[in-house]
Amino acid sequence: MSNAIDHLMSLAKSVRMVDLRFCDLPGVWQHLTIPVERLGQDVIENGLGFDGSSIRGFKEIHESDMLLKLDVSTAFIDPILEVPTLDVICDVYDPITLMPYGRDPRYVARKAEAYLRQTGIADVANIGPEAEFFIFSDVRYGYDANLAYHRIDSPEGWWNSAKEESSHFGGQIPPKRGYSPVPPTDSLMDIRSKMVLALMSAGLEIELHHHETATAGQSEIVQRYEQLLGCADSVMKFKYIIKSVARQNNLTATFMPKPLFGDNGSGMHVHQSLWKGGENLFYDEAGYAQLSDVARWYIGGLLKHSPALLAFTSPTTNSYRRLVPGFEAPVILAYSQRNRSAACRIPIYSTSPAGKRVEFRPPDPSCNPYLAFSAMLMAGLDGIQNRIDPGEPMDKDLYGLPHEELRDIPQVPGSLMAVLDALEADHDFLLKGDVFTEDLISTWISYKRETEAVPISLRPHPYEFMLYYDI
Repeated sequence: MSNAIDHLMSLAKSVRMVDLRFCDLPGVWQHLTIPVERLGQDVIENGLGFDGSSIRGFKEIHESDMLLKLDVSTAFIDPILEVPTLDVICDVYDPITLMPYGRDPRYVARKAEAYLRQTGIADVANIGPEAEFFIFSDVRYGYDANLAYHRIDSPEGWWNSAKEESSHFGGQIPPKRGYSPVPPTDSLMDIRSKMVLALMSAGLEIELHHHETATAGQSEIVQRYEQLLGCADSVMKFKYIIKSVARQNNLTATFMPKPLFGDNGSGMHVHQSLWKGGENLFYDEAGYAQLSDVARWYIGGLLKHSPALLAFTSPTTNSYRRLVPGFEAPVILAYSQRNRSAACRIPIYSTSPAGKRVEFRPPDPSCNPYLAFSAMLMAGLDGIQNRIDPGEPMDKDLYGLPHEELRDIPQVPGSLMAVLDALEADHDFLLKGDVFTEDLISTWISYKRETEAVPISLRPHPYEFMLYYDI
């Protein structure tokens, strides 16, 4: 700890402000900022108070006082802000008991890692997310009692190929044709490179970036895998930096899963493996796709608990505009090597023991990474503990199966309300080791129902006017 504090104070010499960041329950960073002169032993040891009643999913007004305690090991120089600023990720504490706050998503991730070690199954859970996003040049939206609209735009969008208001040079990307064209068709290469440089300066290891399949700026920047808590921290940095670099370049970035009709949505495929004593427990040279029994049982847990898991990994009403049967989304609860139509895929880019992993494909980047990664780990551990058999792999195009064969294969639920119902019915596996609590789960379900699922169900959709106005 002393080394981490020394490093923190060394970084502080080059800044004017210190930004204290923490995550609300839905998964959005919040912050308080102090002049660097306030960063002394008192703040480092005792933390800083804040109003928890103003944070989504936290406290009521009569119990609002809460405490931020700095995780000094997370400090990094902010690559975005004009005023030199040191960012530090914080944990949330109760100021009376001085205990970690049960609804702090970061505390859930800490407990998940501790529970993994407690089981004796493994020492480390490595997580590698692939968060896709869109970059637009303009976004407008609004809702009132008598209107509802949204409008998004990008010079890359195929709908701009005949636009007359300004000069055009062709090269707009047709639907589903955006995967990896070179510039000038890919007009966002420099922006993504700027994003990568900013991410690297904040401490993230980046493997590659490219244009994704959809028109209008869909992009992917792949970060290297990390241990669970650190990886969730990195996803929060990732989203902050992507959005900020876009804004600096007069663009806007969104991690909304399905902003465009008729084109691919944005997922966040999550690669997972368990390690013990430096050995990858998912590797077995003789197994299917070189998977061990431990890995197969882990998959069994993911598949069994998927309906409940999706309440954390695909947690918005918009998530289910992407997870629609019959298209390219991974809605079929099966596993396979190479096959991207299955919920669980075993990548075979690398045949080395270190590279063997399971990729869970339904999640999207609207999730809270601390809760989503922890929930997936808990489902996988339940699979190992109960030796849940995932059945036979399905090495064929699951989208092309005849209806009579497809109807016997389970699929993910089709709405946020359905996965919240599933979580309500199936969450005992999350309570092991006190990783998740009944309080957090019930708060999550209530919040999502009352602020998202029910409000959406009450409002007329613009397309309903196309269907029904003349009835």
